[in-house]
Amino acid sequence: MLKRDVEDIRDAIKVGRFTNEAAVCQGIVLRLLHALSWPTYDTQIVSPEYSVEGRRVDFALCHPARKPLVFIEVKQIGQSDGAAERQLFEYAFHKGVPMAILTDGQEWQFFLPAEQGEYGERRVYKLDIVEREIDETISRLERYLNYQSICSGAAMEAARADYRNVARERQIKATLPEAWAKLVEEEDDLLLELLADRVEGLCGYKPDPDTVAAFLRDSVQLKASAAAPGTTKAVALIAVVPPAGTHRPSVAEQQQPSQAGFILSGQTYPARNARDVLVKVFAALADRDPMFLERFATLPKHGRTRRYLARSRDDLYPGRSDLVRDFSYELKPGWWLGINLSRNAIERIVEMACVVAGVRYGVDLKVNLGL
Repeated sequence: MLKRDVEDIRDAIKVGRFTNEAAVCQGIVLRLLHALSWPTYDTQIVSPEYSVEGRRVDFALCHPARKPLVFIEVKQIGQSDGAAERQLFEYAFHKGVPMAILTDGQEWQFFLPAEQGEYGERRVYKLDIVEREIDETISRLERYLNYQSICSGAAMEAARADYRNVARERQIKATLPEAWAKLVEEEDDLLLELLADRVEGLCGYKPDPDTVAAFLRDSVQLKASAAAPGTTKAVALIAVVPPAGTHRPSVAEQQQPSQAGFILSGQTYPARNARDVLVKVFAALADRDPMFLERFATLPKHGRTRRYLARSRDDLYPGRSDLVRDFSYELKPGWWLGINLSRNAIERIVEMACVVAGVRYGVDLKVNLGL
């Protein structure tokens, strides 16, 4: 029955049969409520023109009699605007009604007024009965508006579950730009590898991690600069990522050796480049403390998918025999160090090593990662 009613209503909407609110109320809303098992003849259950502080809402769906659980505000087709939302919310708040529906007959918006956020953020679902597939339309109407489901509370439980999913999805979308900015700013190992691998697959040459990191910083900064004023806060967060060539001096760099290398407890160790600094710092700390490598290896967090230091070189780059072959360094017999890292990643790892070794980074250990 409901399917036939929906199909008839869709056809009538397409030919413009419902020309005003009264036609929408009688020809769409009451017809669908009847198909959803509501006793539309009982005005104590389906109460038209329900009074709220001298104002009226088009329908109050009640259970038990005269106790409204759902308010329905009806507008002419094409006129379910934001002002109607605000008015409907005021009605629902005043009476403590858990569900509110705004419809112009074609478009049905289901709200939970007691939830948090702006009006639109409290919308559980928006259904266009003309544009949406017929099975989806029937499923949603049954889910939120079936008489027995409303009376038993199942409809409200379903609506709240859907609201939580919508809110979760909204939070995910709002956080994605910030998460992306952090991946770029922190030069996430896996992200750099994925992009480097794709470059190699396209042109046959694999860029080093620093080149990839610089490209990402430039790309993100360019996108942030091109964004129009008033862009979202999440996009603004991306803008804090420094472009390539913009260097934020660390504590260590304020007191660093003049060339690539490091100073540990007053002793200078020259190095060829950043990777060489990493290797020699670990070697020096291991010479000072025979248990240093063991303690560092047991840290709960290294990279997102790898270990920086491991007993087996295969543990450094799981599933990547090419990286195992080209970027594993045997620091001491039985200890392997991964060196496929950007400068920023190397600096972070050296800082981690200082914590493990009980060495003050920038004071006891001063580094220069070179150019």
